[in-house]
Amino acid sequence: MSSSAAARTASEVGELPVEIVSEEEMALIEAALSAAAAATATTARPLLSSAVRRAAQISCAAYSSAGSSGDIEDSPPLPTPRSSRLARFRERRPLYVTDITATEWCEKQMELVLEYGKPERTKAMKAGSDRHAQLEQEVIERVNVTVRSAEEVWALKFMNFIVGTNQLMFDGITRELPVIGIVEGSWVSGYIDELRVPVDGFPLSPILVDTKTRYRQKIPLEEQKRNGRLQLMCYKYLWDNLIAEKFPDDNFFSYFDLDPNYLLSDDINKFIGSVGFNAKTFKDVLKYFKVTCHTLSRSQEQLLLRYEFQEDHSLIEEYQFSYDASWFKDQMRELLGFWRGDREPKFVSEEEKWKCNICKFARVCPFCPLIASTSRC
Repeated sequence: MSSSAAARTASEVGELPVEIVSEEEMALIEAALSAAAAATATTARPLLSSAVRRAAQISCAAYSSAGSSGDIEDSPPLPTPRSSRLARFRERRPLYVTDITATEWCEKQMELVLEYGKPERTKAMKAGSDRHAQLEQEVIERVNVTVRSAEEVWALKFMNFIVGTNQLMFDGITRELPVIGIVEGSWVSGYIDELRVPVDGFPLSPILVDTKTRYRQKIPLEEQKRNGRLQLMCYKYLWDNLIAEKFPDDNFFSYFDLDPNYLLSDDINKFIGSVGFNAKTFKDVLKYFKVTCHTLSRSQEQLLLRYEFQEDHSLIEEYQFSYDASWFKDQMRELLGFWRGDREPKFVSEEEKWKCNICKFARVCPFCPLIASTSRC
């Protein structure tokens, strides 16, 4: 439920049946900063009266620190050398969760994407995007809002989070929910595919769900599931730390070069008022965002990956697994070493060299001529 990412694109290369979602549209808007642009705000499709919606009274158990994956301020943003990939390709912008998962899939491929851009989207990728747009439209209504600056882009993101969590509490489900936080010293942002609260309302803690479409009607490989596990664990980490009520305002304003006292436009004020809030400055919106986070519960330890067949949306597999804080931390430290320029990118392992056969960069990758042809997916 982003303020501009209306469609999510798969990172399938060739016929790769694993989806790594991109948030390129939002990145382009953020990079424009003060340039005029059209963003998209979202409102929950009302299943209750608008009066109840706009009251925005979210009743939910408060966050408990027991079992927390760590506070958001445990690791302040680290300085990045000008030569780092963060400085070159993500200056004044967060890493996206999909940047993380694409790096885990193949660091060399990620480097080539940064240098040369993403390959042309395939038919399978477009089908995956269409399916996610369809799922989003089941619970989300879009409202076009004109934005003038990075402050207003972020204001819409925070308002979309507020509206989405309100919908979660009233309707038991929301989709495309924006989250942001610091992971191992780096700002990371993303959009949770889906959050659900149990039908009987107990426990109130939501479960995080991600639906992936597959080109072939077969169960995904372990490498693909591992990538999905990392994605959902990252969303859980961001969600759980947001509701710890320790959002680092000063670091946020400084890192993204934002003015907390920025006066929002009439168009933005109109949208904010339509969902029951009154905010004049960017700082006002952030205050509402933080209050909302404080009313929420940390997510369940069990996470859910759903795999659908692209052709008819039939369910291939539902894969449930537990959050592993230690594994996630180790993975993030390793992957962020690539982004911070601590080391050169790694090639895929011997066991995963089949990925090279479905990579559009195979002709320019120095690793590909050294491998034997093999395909598993």
